[in-house]
Amino acid sequence: MDTLKQLRDELEAEYQTTKKFFEIYPEDKNEYSPHPKSMKMAHLATHIAEIFGWAGFMLNSSEVDLAQGGMQPKLLTTKEDLLKVLGDNYKSSKEALEKAKEEDLEPSWYLKNDGQTLSSWTKYGAIRHGLSQITHHRAQLGVYYRLNDIQLPGSYGPTADLQGF
Repeated sequence: MDTLKQLRDELEAEYQTTKKFFEIYPEDKNEYSPHPKSMKMAHLATHIAEIFGWAGFMLNSSEVDLAQGGMQPKLLTTKEDLLKVLGDNYKSSKEALEKAKEEDLEPSWYLKNDGQTLSSWTKYGAIRHGLSQITHHRAQLGVYYRLNDIQLPGSYGPTADLQGF
């Protein structure tokens, strides 16, 4: 089984789907949030774009410590910026996956805060977690779009708005 090819293929599919969501991003709704505990739309979309860089980052490191300035989030507020960061992060992760060997997926990778381990996975598990995060947060963005009467593009099939994939 070629695990790296499967990860590259899944990253590519998620990139193509996310790109459709960002191409219709409503810049006038950056501050929208469906609930006080929910992220603002600009923060959510920025987070999704940044997750696409995680696979490359994880393959080239052993941990991130959030308290030590690791992975400081940006705030992207334009469709153009979202698409650029999405594309750049996708490209860096794709290149890292193309250069990797199967055994590069085996070492542990740690998510820490001020030295305390919050979670750990194999690098394969960490990358899989990142891919799941893309799907999860893009679904949240889809809810934000629906609540704002923005037609949803297909993700894994047609939507009530658009019958194509």
